Amino acid sequence: MSAPEPPSETSLTHFDAAGQAHMVDVGNKPETRRIARAAGSIRMAPDTLALIRTSSAAKGDVLGIARIAGIQGAKRTADLIPLCHPIALTRVAVEFELDEAGSRVHVLATSECVGRTGVEMEALTAASAALLTIYDMCKARDRGMVIEQVRLLEKLGGKSGHWCAEAP
Repeated sequence: MSAPEPPSETSLTHFDAAGQAHMVDVGNKPETRRIARAAGSIRMAPDTLALIRTSSAAKGDVLGIARIAGIQGAKRTADLIPLCHPIALTRVAVEFELDEAGSRVHVLATSECVGRTGVEMEALTAASAALLTIYDMCKARDRGMVIEQVRLLEKLGGKSGHWCAEAP
C-alpha cells in the first residue's frame, strides 16, 4: 500500500488523498510569530445594553466575565475543534466596544504565538466564547439577542504571510 499524496495548495488540508480526515503534519514547518484577529457582535434590546454598560446585570460584570471566557476559549480551542493542534499561546486579548446606535456589543479577539501553525481558530473561538458568555449572562432579560458577523479579520505569519479580510 503506497502512502497518500500530500495535499495540493488548493485542497482541504484536513483530508488526505483518500478523503480521510487527519491532523495536518506541521513538524517540518519553521516556527514563526503568528497573530490572528477575529471579530463578532451581539445585537440586543437597548435596555439590555444599558444593563451591560452600567454593570448592573444580575450576574455581575458581563464584559469582565466575557473577556475571561474568550481567553479561556482560545486556550481550549484544541479541545473543542477536533483537528486543531494544541498551541502554546503567547497572548490573547479580548476587547469590547458598546454600540449604542446599533444596540450591539462588538468583540475583537487577538491571539498570538510563536509556532508552526496559525492561531486563526483560537481568535475565532475567543470571539465566539465571549459572545456566547454575554448571551448566557443576559438571557434572562433578553432571549432574542442575536450573535452575528463572527469572522476572521486578519492573520499574520507562516508561509502564507499576511492576510486581511475585505470590509463587510
